[in-house]
Amino acid sequence: MNEPSTAPAGARPTLAAVARLAGVSNSTASLAFSGTGPVSDATRERVLAAAKRLNYAGPDPRARSLRRGRSGIVGVVMEERVRDAFRDPIKIALLDGITEEIGAIDAGLLILTDAGEAAQRIEDAPMDAVVLVGCSPRLDESVAMLRRRGIPLVAIEGDPADGVPTIGQDNREATRVAAQHLYDLGHRDVAVVALSLTRDRARGPLTPDRLAAASSTTALDRLAGARDVFPDAPGWVTRGSFVEEGRAAGRALLADARHRPTAVIAQSDLLAAGVIRAAEELGLEVPGDVSVVGFDGVRVDGLWPYDLTTLVQPAVDKGRAAGRAVVEMLEGGEPIPSTFTSVFHLGNTTAAPRDSSGAPAVG
Repeated sequence: MNEPSTAPAGARPTLAAVARLAGVSNSTASLAFSGTGPVSDATRERVLAAAKRLNYAGPDPRARSLRRGRSGIVGVVMEERVRDAFRDPIKIALLDGITEEIGAIDAGLLILTDAGEAAQRIEDAPMDAVVLVGCSPRLDESVAMLRRRGIPLVAIEGDPADGVPTIGQDNREATRVAAQHLYDLGHRDVAVVALSLTRDRARGPLTPDRLAAASSTTALDRLAGARDVFPDAPGWVTRGSFVEEGRAAGRALLADARHRPTAVIAQSDLLAAGVIRAAEELGLEVPGDVSVVGFDGVRVDGLWPYDLTTLVQPAVDKGRAAGRAVVEMLEGGEPIPSTFTSVFHLGNTTAAPRDSSGAPAVG
């Protein structure tokens, strides 16, 4: 005997209702239907079981979207590998926000990258619209092709082609605020742990050659904000926003006591958490021996007793704004580009630097 539907009589089932019943996020539920993204078999089965109980068929070509000549699919293009993106809580929050808004047009997500065979899917995948997440100018060819296909485009940060509405973030100004906080505490020897700068995601010291080859707008803007206050700040480039990358960067920057900075500006909270772990392994106190600032405002497991000083960005709201822009464009409107503002959060990972005697400096 089939299990009866739990949907209220006469109510039209939604993806959000399926997600709640399955105990997953909206984006995970959407990806379970599209077959993209690192969704486990067990999670996919749980989502499909919840959908069956609610009589929800998923983003369906027979639904309202097809009657308007649409596929019911919104593509999300990222430059990094999909599995790497799903290790980043900010990317997940963006996808959740997008999914919340496009649910109004019965659309689901299709996650794409510009690498290998996946790049070909950008050219031929059936999509009603595309959201570019943090994409750099090297995607110009793919962007041009999508525009030739008449597919509406929206960008979240990045540096898209002209005419693509952008959901921006105050990366430079927010980082400048954090850097000024360190300056006001008395720090003068400050280093930066940067997100990936280039397509090959090479790790190593922040050099002029790496900067010249850089294509990541987000990383470059955050670096510019730090150097607005500390023009000569050295740094270390990572392979992405992962705790283990921050740990490697922290060891590289903090191991030599003769050239050790008194503070580190990390371009994500996960990187900052890794720097703190490296400091602990080297026998250093945070913030006594080294202050650490992050960026994002996400919950990092295992960071207690630290309350990270960071910039809190509204990632879900940015995703919602991109989703609303997609819906507006598909309805024939012209969305207005917008920029979101981060909020400085003072935690317990920053303090005045010690003086040469080992005592805290007096500001």
